[in-house]
Amino acid sequence: MSLKSAVSNSDHAQGNLDADLVIVEYGDYQCPYCGAAYPVLKELMKEFGSQIKFVFRNFPLSEMHQYARPAAIATEAANLQGKFWEMHDAIYENQRDLNENLLMKLAEQLKLNIPQFEKDLESTELAEKVDSDFESGIMSGVNGTPSFFMNGKKFDGGAEDLFELLRENTEN
Repeated sequence: MSLKSAVSNSDHAQGNLDADLVIVEYGDYQCPYCGAAYPVLKELMKEFGSQIKFVFRNFPLSEMHQYARPAAIATEAANLQGKFWEMHDAIYENQRDLNENLLMKLAEQLKLNIPQFEKDLESTELAEKVDSDFESGIMSGVNGTPSFFMNGKKFDGGAEDLFELLRENTEN
């Protein structure tokens, strides 16, 4: 399987934005497997961030995780105030307590403009961005989270496998 929607400026990216190696994660903020992958990916970025462009796309499995979509929209609302990655990280670091109240508490901790944040949570554009990420995942063959793509090709494995592969490739 390959990534059907090419990485673009509308994606959330970190690391070396000009890197030859592009990793895309389709993630769900309430998924326990994504939660387990999060610290591994943080470590991976600490070690290889200068060599990787890391992209996160929303893939909320709403039927199983009632707060996944609100959390995805909250990260998009935080993004409008320049704090996507801060909200992304804060949600994963508090994943066990995820609910609407937590999202508001995190927004306050990140010193977001709360009236603006609340207004943005209702924005159809942000809901459409989450839906667009989700649809690109479906078209790319994503059927669970986390799902990774490396340079446009589906990576069959988890975050640990990705880390191992990078270690092997950079040691050569």
